[in-house]
Amino acid sequence: MRALICGFDEAGRGPLAGPVSAAAVILPPGFPLELLDDSKKLTEKEREEALPEITGRAAWGIGWAEASEIDEINILKASLLAMTRAWEALVSAFPRYAAGASSEVRGIADGLYCPRLPIPCRALVKADARVPEVMAASILAKTARDRMMLRYSWFYPEYGYEKHKGYPTKSHLTAIARWGLSPIQRLTFTVKSPPPELF
Repeated sequence: MRALICGFDEAGRGPLAGPVSAAAVILPPGFPLELLDDSKKLTEKEREEALPEITGRAAWGIGWAEASEIDEINILKASLLAMTRAWEALVSAFPRYAAGASSEVRGIADGLYCPRLPIPCRALVKADARVPEVMAASILAKTARDRMMLRYSWFYPEYGYEKHKGYPTKSHLTAIARWGLSPIQRLTFTVKSPPPELF
């Protein structure tokens, strides 16, 4: 029996605030691959169109590492931890891939490193542009994190998280300079000087 591929990818390594998300995805035979690409190359509309196809037809899981965990263990380890949690979420929702059945699954993680998993896994640079399962994981992780940052904007509207998603944009740096650090700030990330026109 041919081994199944579980793709892993993360979203949110670069922001100054918020969690990092990761997804694990096993695609079924016949999945419409034309919907997939690296999430960074797709528009928000294209990602949202692909999302229900992925969640409705594939086996999938989402994992998170919060800002406090990123500060504690660093962003790389937190990204890999989120991937491990994504796998755990997948097998919790789709138990046929757990235990002995998981021996039929092989993981491919985007990047240089693999998370700790009970299945064989290899890292592949730019897998999110080459492997459909990783493309799907990229889309899932990105849309999940964007929606989470939108929810945070309801609690902290002065920071504009619904627009920049925590990335170090001019408007985000301006908000930090004006309001201070938000409760979801990554304290170990360097905050550059705010725009000079604030002073």
